[in-house]
Amino acid sequence: MGSLGSFRSCSGLFLVYIVLISSLIQASVVAAAIKGHFYKWEVEYMFWSPDGKENVVMGINGRFPGPTIRARAGDTIHIELLNKLHTEGVVIHWHGIRQLGTPWADGTAAITQCVINPSETFSYRFTVDRAGTYFYHGHYGMQRSAGLYGTLIVDVAEGEREPFHYDGEFDLLLSDWWHQSVHHQEVGLSSIPFRWIGEPQTLLINGRGQYDCSLAAKYNKNLINECNIKGGEQFAPYILHVQPNKTYRIRIASTTALASLNLAVGGHKMLVVEADGNYVQPFLTNSLDIYSGESYSVLITTNQKPNNYWISAGVIGREPHTPQALTLLNYLPNSVSKLPKFPPPVTPPWNDTARSKAFTKKVLAHMNTPKPPKNYDRRIILLNTQNKYNGFTKWAINNVSLSLPATPYLGSLKYGLQGAFDQANPPENYPEKYDVMKPPVNPNTTVGSGIYKFGYKNTVDVILQNANALKTGVSEVHPWHLHGHDFWVLGYGEGKFTNNDESKFNLKNPPYKNTAVIFLMGGLH
Repeated sequence: MGSLGSFRSCSGLFLVYIVLISSLIQASVVAAAIKGHFYKWEVEYMFWSPDGKENVVMGINGRFPGPTIRARAGDTIHIELLNKLHTEGVVIHWHGIRQLGTPWADGTAAITQCVINPSETFSYRFTVDRAGTYFYHGHYGMQRSAGLYGTLIVDVAEGEREPFHYDGEFDLLLSDWWHQSVHHQEVGLSSIPFRWIGEPQTLLINGRGQYDCSLAAKYNKNLINECNIKGGEQFAPYILHVQPNKTYRIRIASTTALASLNLAVGGHKMLVVEADGNYVQPFLTNSLDIYSGESYSVLITTNQKPNNYWISAGVIGREPHTPQALTLLNYLPNSVSKLPKFPPPVTPPWNDTARSKAFTKKVLAHMNTPKPPKNYDRRIILLNTQNKYNGFTKWAINNVSLSLPATPYLGSLKYGLQGAFDQANPPENYPEKYDVMKPPVNPNTTVGSGIYKFGYKNTVDVILQNANALKTGVSEVHPWHLHGHDFWVLGYGEGKFTNNDESKFNLKNPPYKNTAVIFLMGGLH
């Protein structure tokens, strides 16, 4: 049940969910801005019906999802954020943006900044240095699950061109949605005994889904009721209107809190051309696996019969108890009320790990992508386990569960506040005898706030080792995201990592990403 992975990165500012910070954060220089984009945002709770059932969501300027940001590579983004939440702080992370020279704008509570308190205003200012598909989301507590997210698109710089042609484009932001409030969920996850929140009630496409009904009910009498949606309702599906015989770019990003997803367009193949803001060697696929934090661009050609076709997104990686998200690819001039002739694409079996790995291994770097260093300066092996601490259920790395300090790391490092966090280095490996295929013999963990420090421009090998959770035969899919950097995904392995796995590393054209997944019974290197 073990799962391992490794990536290689040249260190600067290096942040994962555990905290990895360069010792020379001041060395980067902000690129000169070509153009500035200024936004004034107000974050507050509001009533909304994301899936037809009214609930409370976290919105920006009265909108859910939040406004789309669009800029060109080299532009400066300036967001003046007012927190209108009455009783809680807020921060926003700009997922995938490298923050060269502006690590304080990364938007991570207790790491790069203090939370923005109620009625306070905070200014984010940063340069988007590279074209690609990105998104932003709340990075405090469970505010992402509350709906605090939106799309961020960076076009190529003025005078530059993409390495592919298309006639139009769409942005799809995928998310999961619970009817219990995030506060209810937080209490359950932090209780003794641990109270699992269960699977999401709905999957959303651009903040829209359908609960307790199905757009495709007519194809299966065993399904729940057919949806009766009137024009203009908040949960009406986001339709992709296309002209025949054109090529369209679909930008897809996943801001799910739990669900790993597979997306398909009925009757159409997708040509994958971008992953996490980096061009990839184009490849055709019938469906796309996308994990929390990932983004892709695909091209589709509307060369099929001019009908309507289903677009579906379903759960993989864990046993699904959430219906597919559905919308339509609408060939104009057809009416959207004319449903497709065939049922929606079937989501692959949730536990077909071999298929999922095969898809992931198709993602290879474009020829112009930087090559990984052949050697590394330092290697750390991170064992990901589920543990207990004073009766609470925690996740831990090398038997240390992160306890965030009261003073953000970045400020502590800048001003030399030695007592603000643990000065001892966290473990860089785990005991050799640990059996990753079984629950831990001693389930108890420790807590700490130490950080890994790397020299500027050092090359670091990181091995991500998955393991059995507290319950026998249970392992989880784990996406890992690196803040402020990209990394090379050198390969995947099975079970426990050994030095023999190095012979399988891809040093020729590994994908260059900011998010990667460790599988249930496989591995990422």
